[in-house]
Amino acid sequence: MTPLYWQHASRELAQGDPVMRPLIQAYADASLISRDNPFMTLARSIVGQQISVRAADAVWKRLSAVLSGQPSPERVLALPEDVLRSAGLSTRKVLYARDLAECFTDGRVNPAAHAGLDDEALIAELVAVRGIGRWTAEMYLIFNQLRPDVWPVDDIGLQRAMARHYALEDQKTSLAQLRVMGERFAPWRTVATWYLWRSLDPQTVLY
Repeated sequence: MTPLYWQHASRELAQGDPVMRPLIQAYADASLISRDNPFMTLARSIVGQQISVRAADAVWKRLSAVLSGQPSPERVLALPEDVLRSAGLSTRKVLYARDLAECFTDGRVNPAAHAGLDDEALIAELVAVRGIGRWTAEMYLIFNQLRPDVWPVDDIGLQRAMARHYALEDQKTSLAQLRVMGERFAPWRTVATWYLWRSLDPQTVLY
């Protein structure tokens, strides 16, 4: 599923920012895509915490294999912890994945209600789950909910791309400064983030 706003947002960003224009032109045939699977998006985000995209992809493939290709709360809870660790999850991430699964099964995380929550309210619900911080919640807003104006300043890829394309290499840019810089892309900060990620790695990330 591709966001309905994507083409319109891309045009506005290309017209309004000379740095974004060539990035958008370079990846004009691709876009953000949602799996439309809330549990999978959050579990995949937990797997990706503090490791590279390639390492996360490798762990996710092994985890999907031990889950018979169908990651779900029930399957995660049914597997022994040592099997989850054998897929490459750290002991801490095993606990996070199992807690996430429990939150889905007991209703503490209720995807059916998420469309009715604004960004900050949804983030507040998600960060109450063990192992989910703001970055993970923002990945959910981007990759599952397809929210148009998310600016994940804690993301290393976004930080690197901003440094590369906006001449910040010799500066120690604070997160507060990045937040201010991101205002130029509103109300399409998700779209700007996606293109900045692509500038570092042409492979499309799918959570």
